[in-house]
Amino acid sequence: MTASDLSGKHPAPTRILVIKLRHHGDMLLITPLIHELKQRYPAAEVDVLLYEETREMLSANGDIHQIYGIDRKWKKQGTAHQLKQEWALLQALRQRRYDLVLNLADQWRSAIISALTGAKTRVGFAFAKRDSLIWRKSHTLLASTAQHNRQHTVEQNLSILQPLGLDIHDAPAKMGYTDADWRQCEALLPEGIRERFVVIQPTSRWFFKCWSEAKMSELINSLSAQGHAIVVTSGPDAKELKMVETILAGCPDARVYSLAGKLTLRQLAALIDHARLFIGVDSVPMHMAAALNTPLVALFGPSKLTFWRPWQAQGDVIWAGDYGSLPDPDAIDTGTSERYLDMIPTQAVIDAARRLLA
Repeated sequence: MTASDLSGKHPAPTRILVIKLRHHGDMLLITPLIHELKQRYPAAEVDVLLYEETREMLSANGDIHQIYGIDRKWKKQGTAHQLKQEWALLQALRQRRYDLVLNLADQWRSAIISALTGAKTRVGFAFAKRDSLIWRKSHTLLASTAQHNRQHTVEQNLSILQPLGLDIHDAPAKMGYTDADWRQCEALLPEGIRERFVVIQPTSRWFFKCWSEAKMSELINSLSAQGHAIVVTSGPDAKELKMVETILAGCPDARVYSLAGKLTLRQLAALIDHARLFIGVDSVPMHMAAALNTPLVALFGPSKLTFWRPWQAQGDVIWAGDYGSLPDPDAIDTGTSERYLDMIPTQAVIDAARRLLA
């Protein structure tokens, strides 16, 4: 169905607002929806409202016209400051005169903002926990969530289009960066490996999603012995940097270089895009690798694989549940020091990497 098919009940919009107030990975996984909107409505301007700290995930996405951010630091500066900033944001959104608002979020704030934009068509999800008159009145259409427990997060996002007569189940994700991002990243790499390296991201902000340091060291030593240069990355958190330090201590003779904590998200995207292979755990960089079509080996533990497997991935997803019993993801203590991925044999990852590098 094309936009012209909707010209009766739902004419093609010229200005669209997509609302998603979640984490970095969640933001990357709305890009298939944004791509589909531009395919269906090529003349439309698509804006996004997000949490300010996630802006970099979408700031180089050419399908997006304007990004608006809610800064969660506003609250720390006092109620008066917060109200002033939120009022200014609302005024800016109202001035855009949106034809269509797609509210992917489940927060009351997102519903109220949707209503106050004044858009003629406002689509939200019929979340069971939001079954109330206020939620229904904040939207003109509600999309069913009946299939969400069996759908990938990307498919869940795309299903918001169903009330508009668009039944879409597949669209590509997109992670953008600039030439300057790559040049800045390239300057940190040693000569001779700038187009011939493997990126390994061993860390996650939740350590229960991580493989052991010893197994990561063994993997790096094996790949190095096969002649591959390794670039290790991580976030800037002290715990992640300590984990990388321990891993590198187990690789004294390997051809390995650390850019841990040194890259912005867009620079990391540039690095991954130029890599021969990405190896990592269930984390934002894994989703970035999939979006960039970089071959990957993704290590998964007690996450909801149906929801969070790397979308459009080229490569292998290795699930710890194939090697032993895992706890229910909803029962996990996210602060635990348990390493559930340790059930994955080192050789399984080495073999997958070798196959993809052949």
